[in-house]
Amino acid sequence: MSEPWLSIIGLNEDGLPGLGAASRKALEDARIVFGGPRHLALAGVGARGREWPVPFDLAPILALRGERVAMLTSGDPFWFGAGGSIAAHLDPTEWRAFPVAGVFSLAAARMGWRLERCATLGLHAAPFTQLRPHLHRGCRIIATLRDGNAPAALAEWLRDMGANAARLTVLERLGGPRERVGPLRDGHEAPVAVAIDGDYLPAGFGLPMAAGRADELFDHRGQITKSPVRAMTLAALAPRPGELLWDIGGGSGSISVEWALAGGRAICIEPREDRLDLIRSNRDRFGVAHRIDALQGTAPDALRDLPAPDAIFVGGGGSAELFDAILPLPARIVANAVTLETESLLATLHARHGGSLTRIALSEAAPLGGMRGWQPARPVTQWSRPA
Repeated sequence: MSEPWLSIIGLNEDGLPGLGAASRKALEDARIVFGGPRHLALAGVGARGREWPVPFDLAPILALRGERVAMLTSGDPFWFGAGGSIAAHLDPTEWRAFPVAGVFSLAAARMGWRLERCATLGLHAAPFTQLRPHLHRGCRIIATLRDGNAPAALAEWLRDMGANAARLTVLERLGGPRERVGPLRDGHEAPVAVAIDGDYLPAGFGLPMAAGRADELFDHRGQITKSPVRAMTLAALAPRPGELLWDIGGGSGSISVEWALAGGRAICIEPREDRLDLIRSNRDRFGVAHRIDALQGTAPDALRDLPAPDAIFVGGGGSAELFDAILPLPARIVANAVTLETESLLATLHARHGGSLTRIALSEAAPLGGMRGWQPARPVTQWSRPA
């Protein structure tokens, strides 16, 4: 078996002194070394160095397949590093990796935190909203940031979120002679990370973990699957981490948001542009924009060429044509109906294809003269079919 042609080398702010013997030899043997300007300077590779293109692109390194090549990454190449990106394009026999303690390990060590109990996020190229599902009383969050100005911007975002009681520690140039750990100040130096201590947040702060989150958390303008029905719908959809949902007739995107908060991915299909704006607003405010694609179109035409789903939710406008298109798919299907016509269609589907047919009838207490009485909501008929 031939030797791997690519060496993926983790490097910290201490540069060459922080590398082990195997990492040093791999670096010395490489004919060409790829990396960012800072890493190339720390490694002192001189004319062998090649800077990554901007925007980042793996094509130059892949074009050298079979040559003796090294790539320099920050710390652990497979923890928000470029290692995972390049390995996805290669056979396991083509590369070898030499990690060192990454920023998350170093940050946890400086804070005295158990790393396995921390949420770790790469926010150097992602919005701060991705923090929102992790912000709660008692949280421990370690996140990489874009540059030295980002800690102040993050502190402002936390204040806007009402989370200014969280304690923010800024960690600069970890592992090197210019390392600095302390509170927010002017003039932070990249690379920079932050540690967020949620012990000081008020009780009850943060997003609830169960499906059926309060309607007022969403931007919906009245176009939303109500909280109790949403909870029952998510239970029927049975989300699992990494699974893909087709959310047909997305409305405000509340089903997709709850699915994404459970760890899945969603394609939210909605014909109306104004409702697409709601979907985008909600995926941003809940920090799950990276998990939800908002697609304008009408099913079943809009379903062509989409990746195969694990589950499908039909929230409105279900038609015989639509169900003819999705029933052959090996996916869990849940459909809600509020009109007699769609309810009749679901009853027919239940008779022909089995599954579960449920009528959800809810009432809320409301003023009735000088007293209170039950105000019934419009009943929902739900049909679900396992994969």
